[in-house]
Amino acid sequence: MAAAPGIYGQVLISRGPRAGFALVKGIIPADERKVSNILDTIVAGSAKDLVPGAANETSEPVPGEGSSNAPEPPIVLGSDLAGQIGASVGDSVLITSPQGELTPIGLAPKYERFSVVGIYHSGFYQYDAAMGFMRLSDAQQLFSEPDLLSVISFKIDNLDRAPQVGREIERAAGPGFMTTNWMEQNRELFRALKLEQVVTFIVIALIVIVAALNILIALTMMVMEKTRDIAVMMSFGVEPAQVRRIFMFEGLLISVIGTALGLVLGYLASWAGGHYHFIHLSAEVYSIDTLPFAPQPWMGVIVSAVSIGISLLATLYPSTSAARVLPAEALRYE
Repeated sequence: MAAAPGIYGQVLISRGPRAGFALVKGIIPADERKVSNILDTIVAGSAKDLVPGAANETSEPVPGEGSSNAPEPPIVLGSDLAGQIGASVGDSVLITSPQGELTPIGLAPKYERFSVVGIYHSGFYQYDAAMGFMRLSDAQQLFSEPDLLSVISFKIDNLDRAPQVGREIERAAGPGFMTTNWMEQNRELFRALKLEQVVTFIVIALIVIVAALNILIALTMMVMEKTRDIAVMMSFGVEPAQVRRIFMFEGLLISVIGTALGLVLGYLASWAGGHYHFIHLSAEVYSIDTLPFAPQPWMGVIVSAVSIGISLLATLYPSTSAARVLPAEALRYE
């Protein structure tokens, strides 16, 4: 298990006439890398300026639009967010926080200029389009909350136990604290993927049924062609049950060979899709920009069992027809 402190805040980020809303997080890069790999997805610039004690870190907050002789604090933006406001590495952006200062005329928002030092592309649209990272100290100054942490991120070994671990953390932290996990934050995405998984299974089942019909037709044609041979075998004492098993085993052999080849090709295609990401999606619609592949052994077992089961059902009619051949009738005109 690993933990990383942070502070979140909603801001308005702008560059010239272009602006957008964003969720910025103040982090300590060394700790953040223990619980997340977003900083490892930087495609332009780097996150080295976010390290505490970096050369351009200011010891005092810079109010307003900043001072001409003071360096601007650094910020890392998502690729879609940077594209929305037209920012690139080295550009200066204006961050406006609603958590401003109380003045005689009311609450005045606080704004400060930041320098874009990096742009990341995680492939997850909700992060790339609306999230930025800055130093923890800069975020505390921007939100006027010195020495305050609003969130502690945890990474656990077994991701499936996130809800149970979250409840344990809530009990340990006491009243007034709450937890959320990756399942709750991405519930809509997982529901969509689950629905697509069910639809995919139905489509595959229909394809298997069509293949089973081909087996049925092939065995039926074979029974019609081999009627004389079946009659000769039965006249020599072969039992109808043995004839039935012959055609059932033939259909089973066809289904097993086809299923095995399909599994090998399917897992190879899944590995290639997950490794090379050659199937692209619309991130605005699906929240992810590539189709994820996560082949699991139990899914292969289920697909194999369904395929072989449907194929065995398809052999019942032709094998039963072969077992019902009457030698005298079949050899009457031979």
